[in-house]
Amino acid sequence: MPFNYVWLIWSCAFLALWAITFLAFPRQRRQMWWASVGTAPFGLTEPLFVPEYWNPPSLFELAQTTGFDIESLVFTFAIGGIGAAAYNALMHRRLVRMTARERHHLSHRWHRGALATPFVAFTLLFLLPWNPIYAAIGALTLGAVAAVLCRPDLARNTVVGGLLFLAIYSLFLLGLKWSAPGYVEQVWNLAALSGLVIYGLPVEELLFGLSFGMAWTGVYEHITWQRSVAPASRGSAMPRRKGT
Repeated sequence: MPFNYVWLIWSCAFLALWAITFLAFPRQRRQMWWASVGTAPFGLTEPLFVPEYWNPPSLFELAQTTGFDIESLVFTFAIGGIGAAAYNALMHRRLVRMTARERHHLSHRWHRGALATPFVAFTLLFLLPWNPIYAAIGALTLGAVAAVLCRPDLARNTVVGGLLFLAIYSLFLLGLKWSAPGYVEQVWNLAALSGLVIYGLPVEELLFGLSFGMAWTGVYEHITWQRSVAPASRGSAMPRRKGT
């Protein structure tokens, strides 16, 4: 497979999973759509990582000539929706609006600060003399921690959702390594990283998957003042008969 199209195919594979999830779980569609729309612009940060972290051949050689590429927008759009909806979709949970009493809980006074944490953290961490991927991982992790401190009900979502997205992301990475031998070694700037690999995959990429999953699992719920709950069982929804 020509390496020029690997990044495009890989990003489109995530988009295909997004489409399957969108069609299979109607209850998550609104969450997926808005999470993806909100995440897609982060694809414009690609020049911060090219070539310091990686340097993928792209359509029209845009990544090499401008730092930007079309694939990054497709990729961020897709993982945004998947990361935000995977936990609720696989755990068969639905979103409900938080009550006024819940919204005025003492911990929620840090609502805006918690949402701003990953952006502020990335700006500060990016200034340190290390690879920018570590700034991204650190900012996402701090964002997840801040969200849980503000919204303790998101703790389970954050941990389980992070692991779910890591599993999905790892499968896609392994598929990339299997379908395009030598691509990881040629595209990722391994000399600038820790050198730690798991099944041939840079540990930094796996840490990104985990931290992104943790940060994005509850982001839609946090922004929109909603929480996920298990759907009511059929039995509990049935009216009781008189005399029982």
